[in-house]
Amino acid sequence: MPAERKGGVTISQVAEAAGVARSSVSRAYTKPHMLSPETVDHIKAVAKRLGYVPNHTARALSTGRNGNIALIVPDVANPFFPPLIRAAQAEAERSDLCVFLGNSEEDAEKEDKLLGRLSSQVEGVVLASPRLSDERILAHASRKPMVLINRNVEGIPRVLIDSGTGVAEATRHLAELGHKRIVYVSGPSASWSNKQRRAAARKTATALGLELSVISASVPSFEAGLQAVPSILSRKATAAIAFDDVMAQGILAGLAARGVSVPADFSVVGCDDALGALMVPVLTTVSGQSAEAGKVSVSLLMQLLQSDALGDACYMLETHLIARSTTSAAP
Repeated sequence: MPAERKGGVTISQVAEAAGVARSSVSRAYTKPHMLSPETVDHIKAVAKRLGYVPNHTARALSTGRNGNIALIVPDVANPFFPPLIRAAQAEAERSDLCVFLGNSEEDAEKEDKLLGRLSSQVEGVVLASPRLSDERILAHASRKPMVLINRNVEGIPRVLIDSGTGVAEATRHLAELGHKRIVYVSGPSASWSNKQRRAAARKTATALGLELSVISASVPSFEAGLQAVPSILSRKATAAIAFDDVMAQGILAGLAARGVSVPADFSVVGCDDALGALMVPVLTTVSGQSAEAGKVSVSLLMQLLQSDALGDACYMLETHLIARSTTSAAP
């Protein structure tokens, strides 16, 4: 690694002040896993005191690494993703990496374009809740190290949030409250999470003798939840499980506009716990693990960049029901 400077401070001066070898200073910024966390913290503290900042351009020339990774999400405005993004960025910073953020706006073509454009500028990619086909994901993963969040493609390291477990628990919760006819308001058709949630609701409802109908929505939004309410009420259902908290919020607003009281007349369950505690009434929902998913995905990507041995690694995060104020006994 070349002698990098800021304000005249070189890597050799940092090494001398920290009492370590020059190579240790280099590794603290490029391969921190090779040192103890205490040593990395000590070196970076000394470097900061001296005013030393690594020159990433020089590093890229000498090592072939540019110090950047990409994180692509389908909807940056969806409250599920900001905690994931923050956690991913914090984890990346521990390895002195910068995160380039891409927002595909629930559009598979835009997602494909973002992957193509960012690939030359980053060392690896975290692709969250992708809308692309498995074939296109595998094609991109063959060209650039990749970790998936909430998409189960064999051969690519992935972090999966098992929301199906929580949705099954939510369905049993509604059955215990006496609900016989429920609705699942579906999310995007290309969403792996949506497929898991819908399948869990159907399987559990069938096992418990409940009548379950599915209402499709192409985009998980407040407006989609609002627009689903007439169809929900036409099914004579007494409860609904929404794909996520944002859609649940729209459903609550639509029910209120029609004079339907929640939970006295109708029960609503969300998913991801992105808004639940902030809503009025506070929303019964399935727990979310978005921050943990962001952290673990970047950690897996760091391991992948250091070694190809990860292979078909799959990290599963569990979920559970959080019962609050939008569910009660069936009317």
